[in-house]
Amino acid sequence: MTQARTPPGVLELLPLDQIAFQGMLDTIRRNYELFGFLPVETPVMEYADVLLTKSGGETERQVYFVQSTGALEKAERPDLALRFDLTVPLARYVAEHEHDLNFPFRRYQMQRVYRGERAQRGRFREFYQCDVDVIGKDALSVRYDAEIPAVIYSVFRDLAIGPFTIQLNNRRLMRGWFEGLGIADGERQMLVLREVDKLDKRGPDYVRQTLTGDGFGLSAETAGRILDFVQVRSTSLADAHAQLDALGSGSETFEQGRRELREVLDLIAAFGVPQTHFALNLSIARGLDYYTGTVYETTLNDHPQIGSICSGGRYENLAGNYTKSHLPGVGISIGLTRLYWQLREAGLVGTATSSVQALVTQMDPARLADYLALAGELRDAGVATEVVMDPSKLGKQFKYADRAGIRFVLVLGEDEIAKGVVTVKDLRREDQFEVARADLAATLQVELAQAAAVR
Repeated sequence: MTQARTPPGVLELLPLDQIAFQGMLDTIRRNYELFGFLPVETPVMEYADVLLTKSGGETERQVYFVQSTGALEKAERPDLALRFDLTVPLARYVAEHEHDLNFPFRRYQMQRVYRGERAQRGRFREFYQCDVDVIGKDALSVRYDAEIPAVIYSVFRDLAIGPFTIQLNNRRLMRGWFEGLGIADGERQMLVLREVDKLDKRGPDYVRQTLTGDGFGLSAETAGRILDFVQVRSTSLADAHAQLDALGSGSETFEQGRRELREVLDLIAAFGVPQTHFALNLSIARGLDYYTGTVYETTLNDHPQIGSICSGGRYENLAGNYTKSHLPGVGISIGLTRLYWQLREAGLVGTATSSVQALVTQMDPARLADYLALAGELRDAGVATEVVMDPSKLGKQFKYADRAGIRFVLVLGEDEIAKGVVTVKDLRREDQFEVARADLAATLQVELAQAAAVR
């Protein structure tokens, strides 16, 4: 026999854990839609030449190529590959459907992506990303850069996983600062940005040593000024403005970045995001080359070891590989699979209750039609109901409900039928009562609503 086993790097859950995971997906989807974003799905496979427009490097080494058995037998080079994120497919989608979309195009997408990560604890080869983006035609106001943190605040507030901070920076501000230090070459700036992005993970000594080492050769003074700059943090909106004031004057790129950052910070507050939940962090750079302006990372205050739980930023020309149109955008992504796994490891999320709310027991096989009718009445009222289809001892049926996490067990025996009632066993409260059959659905609805309110 073939051994039953899952490949490394995938998250496969038991039903009650899957319900908890699905609940997080539902919360994210609900908040994305509350802010007026529309759903999009793209194929799991893309043409390899479309997906890997900027081929080479770590990205291509992690891509899964797709071949049919027939193509494999002919030794043909695969022309399809599994998507490694949702951003490149979005760029292709917008370029392809540009003339059918309304701009600004506000989309959310929640699907699995695939990367050939090295198999290790907490790293996944198949995982959910939950993206939200706004794409403009020709131009996109920086005001949208402030809306994205408002969406994320709403999401993580409703997920109720503890205090969090949305940290912001601006790539133009950083590039302008580097220009003032004589680091004007774009490629060299990008290399410095990538090292700066490691500050919170590796610490200032590591970054200083790297910047003054053979690879960069910056002076100790220049490295020191860079480190002073990237260690700027704010504690309130007023403090953020004061910190930006204290940076002094700079190049036009620098001043543009500062103006954008000021406007974004003010508008985040205007969106109703509490000042305790967003802050300036001038070390946030984001390693991806396509970010051009505002960048974001969100962290859990009490669990910094988890790292960023969602990230993103502004990009000016992501679709430029597929169209001559200028389609700037801004967006953010939640890597939900890894986030769920980390939260579960930290004890911040647990097993959910069953989505089945009531179980109709079977007292008499001859009465099965009555049990099915009762279940139908409850389902029509919106109560998720299962029926015991095979006869067994009542105690066994109660044990099944308890192990499955079903709260209400319903008994409809001869006595109950004669009196026009149903016996209800509430396994959560360890309580039992009779209720008129005509009132059963309403009674269970009230109990379920009260439980939901308490949560």
